[in-house]
Order: sequence, then structure tokens, then C-alpha cells
Amino acid sequence: MTFFTIIVRGLLRRPVRTGLTLVGISIGIAAVVALVGISRGFEQSWAKGMQARGTDIVVSSMGSGLAPKPFNTSVRDRISAVPGVAAACSLYVDLTSIESSSMMIVSSREWGGFSWQNLKLISGRLPNDAKEPAVVLGPNAAEVLGKKVGDPLQIDTRELTVVGIVDGGALVENGSVILSLSLYQEITGNEGQINVVDVRVEPGRDEAGIKKICAEINTVVTEAKALPAGENIGNSQAYKFISAMSWGTSLLAVIVGVLGVMNTMLMTVFERKQEISILLAIGWRRSRVMRMILLESALLGFLGGVTGVIVGSITVKVLEKMPAINGLLEPDLSVRLMVISVAISVIVGVISGLYPAWRSSRLKPSLAMQG
Repeated sequence: MTFFTIIVRGLLRRPVRTGLTLVGISIGIAAVVALVGISRGFEQSWAKGMQARGTDIVVSSMGSGLAPKPFNTSVRDRISAVPGVAAACSLYVDLTSIESSSMMIVSSREWGGFSWQNLKLISGRLPNDAKEPAVVLGPNAAEVLGKKVGDPLQIDTRELTVVGIVDGGALVENGSVILSLSLYQEITGNEGQINVVDVRVEPGRDEAGIKKICAEINTVVTEAKALPAGENIGNSQAYKFISAMSWGTSLLAVIVGVLGVMNTMLMTVFERKQEISILLAIGWRRSRVMRMILLESALLGFLGGVTGVIVGSITVKVLEKMPAINGLLEPDLSVRLMVISVAISVIVGVISGLYPAWRSSRLKPSLAMQG
């Protein structure tokens, strides 16, 4: 009988208890994968949307909400005058309910601005001008809303016409309702207000050059903050809160897993007192006994981690298709997140096994004589 066989046999001695412990660990790791994957995916989806529009810098005032706070359109003109800025485009981005969807991205864009250029027609056409009561939809938005070209779409109290379905090159773009800025300002009563300025810098600017331009914009604009496109969402208070809540909830679930593994391993040591004492009596070192218990605990953590990753991934895929968040984000289910999750589970197993391993090493070989 090999050392590994002894370890496996120890876990299989009480299959129901081992199975329930695996369930506890799996739930904790599934929470890590699902919650952290969704929060990271939210950030990455918005960053890809910026990249698809060719935006280098985003100027906004995120505050504590998911949608930026509005400010005066004059900010755009001040940004355009900053050296190194090639183009600036005003937007009003909103997260709001539209018809059957409880949360939909509305992206209203300055007519003639560069943020229209990445949209590739799948069917229909683009609006004829800034005042036409028309919208175009990304394919995901069209699916969620159940709309096709020619259908009416109610935004607030105004009925518009869907004139086109467009591919924006990123999930966030494809999950958006897109229309002209002036039309949306009129509908919502926000004339003269915007909440985002997308900025393109002059060609040849590296990362350091982009950050320098951000600093220069921030000296002339006090109503909002300029950040490189990839850092905009990640620096918002709302995203930081969501990310902290995701890790906090996951940590609580993992702690429950720690207690479950520790209880299982303590019960194992208690039930195997005579077996462990026999092993000590025939010459096993106490360090080897400790290693056996720690490896059993680590194997339990590993199996729970793998199961949790699978369960978490399936959960995320199901949530991704729900109408409430369909088109809003592309969850991060990267190999890196999977490896980190399994590693956390193994570490949980090892930590949980430290005290039971120590207890097992304190047993006396004389206990082997007790029947």
C-alpha cells in the first residue's frame, strides 16, 4: 500500500461526510468564481467598449453610481483645446429601464463624432440626422428587447423607430441602445448636459504621453476627471464597492469551507487514533503522520476547488443569459481566475488541516495496544 493510497483511503472511509465537506468547499469557490468573475468582467467589458470606439481617454464623474454624473457641454470645448487631443466626442450614457428590460445601456452620442464610426451595419441604416426620432440597436440589445428594424421603441415618454441593427465590436456596444445626443437630451430634459467625453489623442502617444494629457485635461476641467480608457470604470467608487463586496462575500463562503474541512479532519483523526498509533509504532515519524493528514486535507481542498470552478463557471454562464444583465458584461472566466480559485481552495485545505495534523502527531504509539 502506497502513501497516496493511504491518503485516498482516509478520505473514502466516510464518503458521505467527505462529500458534504466537498460541497461546502465547492460553494465557497463557486462564489469566488461567480462574484469575482462578474465584477472583473464588468470592468473589462466597458474597457473593450472604449477600445472598440477608438477612445484613448475618458472624461467623466463616476461618483458612487454606475452611470456618470452630468456636467455642462462646455467641458468638451475646453478638452478639445488641450495640446495633444486629436478629437473629443460628447456622450450621455445612461443605465435605465426600457420597455421589457429592467436595465439597458443607452448610449447617446454627439452627431458626427468619432464614436459613431465603429458601428457596422448588420441590417437597416443609421439615423439620417441628429433630430430624426430613430435609434440603432446592438444585436444583444435587439434580442433582449425583441426588436427588429422598423419596430417602435419607447424611451421615457417618446416613441422612436428602430432603423438599424449594428455591430459595435464589443459586448457593451452590442448591448446598447444608440441614438443621437441632442435627441436624448430633448427626451430626458437634459439639454446642455453630458456625462462623458471620449477623447482621442494624436497618433504616436504612448502610455506615458496619454497620462500626461490626462493630467493637462484635469487642470482645465474641474467638473470631471480624465483617465486612460482602460482605467475609467475600475476607479469608480461604485465598481470598487462592488469588487469589495464580491471578495467579501466570497471570503465568508471560504471561511465556512475552512471550518467544514477542519471539522472533517478532526473527526478523521479521532476515528483513526489506533491506526495512526500503529503507524507510529512500526516506525513512522511524527512528521510523516502530519504530512499524511495535511495531504488528505489539501486533496480535499483541491477536489472541492475543481468542483467549485465548474459549478461557478456554469452559474456565471446561466446568469450571463438573464435578461437583467444580458449585454451588460462579459464575465471574466480566464484561466488565471480558475487557477487562483483552485489555489485558494488548496490553501484552505492545508490551513484547515494544520491543527488536526498537529493533534495526530501528538498521539502515543502505546494506543495501538488498546482494542
